[in-house]
Order: sequence, then C-alpha cells, then structure tokens
Amino acid sequence: MKPSRGYWLCLFVISISNFCASASAQLNLGVAIDKPPINYSDTADDNRITRLLEKIASKDIELEYTTEYGYLRSLLKELDIRESSQTLVFSQTSMQVQHISRRNPRAVFFNDDTYVAWIRGSSLIEMSTTDPKLGAAFYTVDMTPWRAKVKRANYDCLGCHATSMTQGVPGHTVRSVYTDSSGQVLAQSQSYVSGHSSPLSERWGGWYVTGLHGDMSHMGNATMQAGQLDRSRNGNRTSLEHDFDTIGYLSPYSDIVALMVLEHQTQMHNVMTKADFATRQLLYDRALETQPTDEEEWRIQMELVAREVVDYLLFRDETRLESEIHGSTEFAEDFKARGPQDDTGRSLRDLDMKTRMFKFPCSYLIYSEAFDLLQEPLRQEIYRQLLAVLSGSDTSNRYAHLDATTRGEILAILRETKSDLPADWNESNL
Repeated sequence: MKPSRGYWLCLFVISISNFCASASAQLNLGVAIDKPPINYSDTADDNRITRLLEKIASKDIELEYTTEYGYLRSLLKELDIRESSQTLVFSQTSMQVQHISRRNPRAVFFNDDTYVAWIRGSSLIEMSTTDPKLGAAFYTVDMTPWRAKVKRANYDCLGCHATSMTQGVPGHTVRSVYTDSSGQVLAQSQSYVSGHSSPLSERWGGWYVTGLHGDMSHMGNATMQAGQLDRSRNGNRTSLEHDFDTIGYLSPYSDIVALMVLEHQTQMHNVMTKADFATRQLLYDRALETQPTDEEEWRIQMELVAREVVDYLLFRDETRLESEIHGSTEFAEDFKARGPQDDTGRSLRDLDMKTRMFKFPCSYLIYSEAFDLLQEPLRQEIYRQLLAVLSGSDTSNRYAHLDATTRGEILAILRETKSDLPADWNESNL
C-alpha cells in the first residue's frame, strides 16, 4: 500500500525501541493491535483532535484561513497549543521532501498530547495526538480557502508506527539523524531515539536548536562535512538568521527547552501506551481462561508492567546536565502556566535545567487523560509503587537519584494537586 502524506510521522513521531527492556517484553506479551482486545482500525478515536472536529462539524467554531499560514494559527488556537512551542526540523524525513531543506525547515508545535506540523509553501498540515484507546492517532489536513479537509490515517502510518521500532504499539518520539548540507538523511549512518536518558551529544541531529547550554554539545544545527559532523559553530545559538530566512514562520526560534520537554513527553506516552496495551491483553486472556487465575502470577505480571511506567515517571536514568540550560523563547513560562500548583506555588512543571530537567522529578503527564484512563489494575499498581518510593518505604537503590527531601516534596505536591489518589496516599503517618 502506498503511504499517505501522514507518513511524515514515521520519522518524527515513532515509539522508542532501544532505551530499556520493556515489561511486556519481559513477560513475552505479543499484542496484535488490529485484533481483540485492541482493534486499532475499528476503534473510534476520541481525543483532542476528534473533539475539535465535532465542534467544526456542528458549526460551534469555524477555522480561519490566511494566505500566509493556511489554517495553522487557527488550529493551534483551537487545540490549545502555544506558538512558543515551535521546534524546527530540517532533515528530509517526511513524504513532503520537496518542501523541506535547511532553508525551509518543518515547524512542529505541541502541547501535552497533540502535535501539529507545518511546512512553509505546503497546503498540507499534519497532526498527531495521543488517544487513550489507540496510543498515537494520526491525521492530515488538506487546506483550501473554503474548507479544511481532515482525514484520519490508519494503515498508512501503522506500517511504520506499529513495528519493532515502536515496540509493537502506535507511539511518538523524537529522532536524531545525520544529514548532508541539504538536509537529506545519510541512510547508512547511525540514528538515535531521544528521551531524557539520552546523552545531549546524541540529540537533535537534523533539528535546529536555539538557546544556551554551556559546554555541553549536541548534534543540532549541524550537517556532515567531509565525513564528520561539523559541530564547530552549532552550539549556544541565539539566532538562526544566517541559516535560513525566518520570515513566514510563527517564531524565528527552535527552543532547546521545548525540544527537551518534547523528548520526555513522547517517551512517557509511549511507555504508558505499551503498559496499557499489555494490561488489556492480560485481562483479555484472563477472561478466556477456563482454569482459575493464579493470583500470585497476576500480581507479578502487573508489578512488572507498572514498574516501567514508574521508572519513567520518576526520571530514573535521566542524563545529568553538566551546564545550565536557558531557552530562547517564553516556552518555559507558557509550559509552567499549564499545570496545577500546590498552596506554596510548587508544581511538577517547575523546571530546573541546571543538573536535571525538573525541580521535582515526577512527570507532569501524571495529570494527563492518558494516565487517568489507564486500565484500573495498572493504574492502581502504579500508584502503589509510586507511593512506596515517595514515602520512603521502598529503600532499594532503583530510585537512588531521589533524596528523601525530593521524594517528600513530590508526595506533598501530588497530595494537593491530584484529585483521584487512592485513600492510603493521604494517611497522616506518610
């Protein structure tokens, strides 16, 4: 089958496959996403994008078209995506390669669950979102002045987004590649899937990066020259005006803080999707069994599946920052403003960017719809393990990166800001 234009996400938004051994792999669980209980193609999508489409269809809202941007600005507004989230990728990793180069990068905007990609000169906008039932769901928008035609893509994207690269589930991520001076990917060279555990030296190949990062190096803003990646002037960039004409873009920047948040949240969503699918498969198989379920085996299975989610929630194995990082836009302020704060003003969105990403290393995606709609046995096991770590009853070295003070702060923030915590989270002796 010929891939649709939505195929661009194959190289921008793909699930991680090599950052750690997954719980589902440990359990030898194979999840066929187009068979029960997942039924990806036959399951109705219900997410931020579909809710927007319903409002458009009912005439509750009308997207506004402009000659310069098409429906981009209107879509971002209605999807609650800030323009400051813009990141720019110049690698030719889209079906629209005729539009993409170092002189005409693709702009990617995002919030906590949804991604919108726009290319200057193209009439097609590409979108992806996290769907609690589907994992990643993909859409394209054909733009004309009189109508925005939105289409969901299934098989066209799953050929790339539900493979061994994505650990068998539809997912999202950021990829770092080596390119030549035009932005063409060097197919025989190594590439990387980025998350908060990735060394900065392996991140952002094929992307523009603006902001300050001290003595640390990365692959952004650089291309291959004479067989080597030219990093001579690629770091600590506050302007891209010498790389391409930024006129026509919503922002002249590709913020380093936005890129780091993007990497974390795509991986966090992947981990949750994988765990949710594995749990759904376990529950489905359990319902088909004719013999009584071994409760101890079930407990171990759920413990293994949930542990990977807890590991990523708590930033286990996060790469330590050796220099302080400063963004180039107001993204950090916009990002913090999106989340709840406790009575003292603390938030899981408080950035550190000195030695680690966040002051309180517990992912803000614990507030997301994707987390809240995880299978109930999985969510409760995650809560159980998380409480054991934060209360100090888990004394293993697994979470040695969190000292007692930090654990207590995270626990206090969650108690005030997360409304559906199990009852034992609020016991006075914790």
